[in-house]
Amino acid sequence: MNTPKIVVLLSFAAALVSSLSAVDARPNILWIFTDDHSYQTIGAYGGRLKDITPTPNLDRLAAEGMRFDRCYVENSICAPSRAALLTGKLSHKHGKIDNKVPFNHDQQQFQKVLQTVGYQTAMVGKIHLNGKMQGFDYWEVLKGQGQYENPTFFSDEGAKSYEGYTTDIITDQALKWLDGKRDTSKPFMLMVHHKAPHRAWIPKREHIDMFEDVTIPEPDTLFDDYSTRGVAAHEQDLSIDKSMNLHRDLKLNWELFATGKNPSEHHRRIQKSLDDRFDKRREEFKRLNPQGKDLVRHKYQTYLKDYLRCIHSVDENIGRLLDYLEESGLAENTIVMYASDQGFYMGEHGWFDKRFMYEESFRTPFIVKWPGTVKAGSVNKDLVQNIDFAETFLDIAGAEIPADMQGRSVVPLLKGKTPKDWRESLYYHYYEYPGAHSVRRHEGVAGKRFKLIRFYGPDVPNGEEWELYDLKNDPSELNNLYENPEYTKRIKKMKAELDRLKVQYDVKDA
Repeated sequence: MNTPKIVVLLSFAAALVSSLSAVDARPNILWIFTDDHSYQTIGAYGGRLKDITPTPNLDRLAAEGMRFDRCYVENSICAPSRAALLTGKLSHKHGKIDNKVPFNHDQQQFQKVLQTVGYQTAMVGKIHLNGKMQGFDYWEVLKGQGQYENPTFFSDEGAKSYEGYTTDIITDQALKWLDGKRDTSKPFMLMVHHKAPHRAWIPKREHIDMFEDVTIPEPDTLFDDYSTRGVAAHEQDLSIDKSMNLHRDLKLNWELFATGKNPSEHHRRIQKSLDDRFDKRREEFKRLNPQGKDLVRHKYQTYLKDYLRCIHSVDENIGRLLDYLEESGLAENTIVMYASDQGFYMGEHGWFDKRFMYEESFRTPFIVKWPGTVKAGSVNKDLVQNIDFAETFLDIAGAEIPADMQGRSVVPLLKGKTPKDWRESLYYHYYEYPGAHSVRRHEGVAGKRFKLIRFYGPDVPNGEEWELYDLKNDPSELNNLYENPEYTKRIKKMKAELDRLKVQYDVKDA
């Protein structure tokens, strides 16, 4: 072989090696997702619970990365939010408008695209979408809502049950995949989805006495009377006072709840796992016999403490994942992202659960650590939404973002540069009515300061009711300004923006 041919072949080989090295050098992505985790209960977000929240590992993640203060969902309910995560689309486009309708797995999803560009994909934990997952090299997901102990998982191999606390088991399975099942020649996208802290907030036995001697600060709006708001706030079914169940939620007598008119196998299994864990609180409740506002306060304290105990388990397991990345040498080339499927009420407005477009349920935590790219301890205040997550994953991987996705990659924000054309408003739409918790259907538009909400349907007076809030002067959203003539121009402007967003996102009238 003559010298010129050898030179050409060597050059080609060098280029090929360089290309493969570039592919291999793309960052791994570890996505950690919780169910119903409020930003109010993460120390890094501050607020009234900052000195109580048991989240040292999440706080560490924020200190080493970027905390997003204005990240929101497009529909504050579990399954639609997860569908938005996978598809990068609003509910009316991916079709999962509520927890009842089926999800079409055959549609475009970001993980399918990641596979085509050389990423290995895996999901472990809760997804709450019917049917077999697609686009994952490895998946093992909880059956339906899942349960806190002795869970059943589904995978390509069928159903398998485990013994133990579910938060620990999800992390165990994720670590097993990381440490022995993945293809180490490829970058990976691993999604670790926890069931916690979803209702009914059952703590791990080892954590049952945490916060026992702590009085959790109450929100100023615990006894909100909804005086300026309409039928939706007055007739919801998510109040601590009226809707929180003593036996299911406070675990005073789970057996009474689980053996009611229609006991489920799920509840029977939970009863078996609880044994004597809540005996102390049952005796305390009998001794105090709280009534009226004292009962509301007792419920609030019990609820918050169980919720925080569940969060503590999640945080411990996040620590396990972070430690593994460090010990295995993966940390420097792995992006770690943390978020939840929506926010949650920690007693604000006297509520638990989510669904409303008010801040506590509309807003979700979002924290990203990207070594060498994200400035440690940085805070972003741009408007971000869960329809942006899929595009962000694809952008990180260098993949082309499908044209039918409706969000935007936040990679520029992670690099500290906000594009000049970044969004100034967000669209929201909640559909599940009639349904659990009786929250009326509503849509709305939110900017950084003002929020306009339209409740609609046959169970709303005159077919629709409007609410306007000034988040700067009224962050607790107590004063509905819609009937205030001083805001006529503002309302007209925001209605026009709502119409514009509906056209942009191809939203049809309900």
